[in-house]
Amino acid sequence: MKNPVVLVHGFKDSGQKMSRMAAWLRARGWATHTPTLAPSWGQIGIDQLARQLDDYIASSLPAAGKFDLIGFSMGGLITRYWLQKLDRQRRVEHYLSIAAPHHGTLTAYCLPLPAARQMRYRSEFLRDLDADADILPNIKTAVLWTPLDLMIIPATSARLPGAREYKIPVPAHQLMVTSEKVFRVVERVLIE
Repeated sequence: MKNPVVLVHGFKDSGQKMSRMAAWLRARGWATHTPTLAPSWGQIGIDQLARQLDDYIASSLPAAGKFDLIGFSMGGLITRYWLQKLDRQRRVEHYLSIAAPHHGTLTAYCLPLPAARQMRYRSEFLRDLDADADILPNIKTAVLWTPLDLMIIPATSARLPGAREYKIPVPAHQLMVTSEKVFRVVERVLIE
């Protein structure tokens, strides 16, 4: 039996952003959940959005049993915080991060908002996440990223030590959650 999958959107998005990937997975037998975490424009911290995710999971998924977790862009940091800092990794079998700024992004310097400050290169928030990233190898972790990303600068910031890595030449950041190339990799990872 396939685990339910929770798909978490990124900056300036809603759960709707993940609808094409969710539909792809549903057509192949997965139950999917696409929560909307708000506000997503950076007005509140990633840690606060992770607590919203925690509330959503507590109210929408059975208390027992495993599920798989996918985070896109800032959603990759929200999900990482949820796993590491809220100590929820025991529930997750597969964790997929798609085009997330694990080491920061230069574009985050454009906005003086809490979540944007947390996504800046080597921010205190990211250094704190890196300090206990050793729990992630206990989960089947994969990162999917594109070298053509103009939102995550440098694009290699989406890499995560210890994770299986899939470099997919998708021509833009936002297309990482609408591309069938990415969907096929996601499906492959979830069935392993």
